[in-house]
Amino acid sequence: MRVLLVEDDDRVAGALTPALTRRGLTIKRLASGAGVLDLVHEVDVVLLDLGLPDIDGIVLCRRIRAVSDVAVIVVSARGEVDDRIQGLRSGADDYLVKPYDVDELVARVEAVRRRRGERPAAPEPAGVIRAGDVSVDIGRHEVQVDGQPVSLSRKEFQVLALVVTARGAVCARDHVLNEVWGHRGPAESRSLDVHVATLRTKLGRPALIETVRGVGYRLGGAYAPAEEG
Repeated sequence: MRVLLVEDDDRVAGALTPALTRRGLTIKRLASGAGVLDLVHEVDVVLLDLGLPDIDGIVLCRRIRAVSDVAVIVVSARGEVDDRIQGLRSGADDYLVKPYDVDELVARVEAVRRRRGERPAAPEPAGVIRAGDVSVDIGRHEVQVDGQPVSLSRKEFQVLALVVTARGAVCARDHVLNEVWGHRGPAESRSLDVHVATLRTKLGRPALIETVRGVGYRLGGAYAPAEEG
């Protein structure tokens, strides 16, 4: 499981990171709020301290929730009831007060993931789909542009795969949300917008994914897909 630890205290992070790694978690750590929104789409759970040097954790939690449905657990020394309520109302899935037991933290991470659930990936057709110089290997989850590999997050790939496998037909927005996020809502809708914008940037082909206003997405007219065995 991939965890983003947002913790400014080097001593806390230095003790927690190896402890979580030993328990089978993959840890990325940031010491401030800068860069968090760029990484939330690449992890499964965010462990969020509230006392960050550059932004209040409550504000950051709201911003995370505006663009992503990633699980968020607040891990803070602020232990008053009002603090916990505020944290949960800002979009956190759970709230753990420092100091805490590492095994309890791991149990809460696992519980949050169970409650949220991981939607099983929809069956995907095998083979490679080409759209212009963009090659999408559905079976291998690999993407190349002009022969060069492009690294995408899991959800970015799923969104792209849905659009290219529609082969020029409109892929309804609700369908993408249900298949990739498992449900629809304002936060998921905003996250989809971010993922599409990020795909256009990463692929360097802004015309590849065309927005059909009020309906969904389709391959741009210049990209006629042809299937390879």
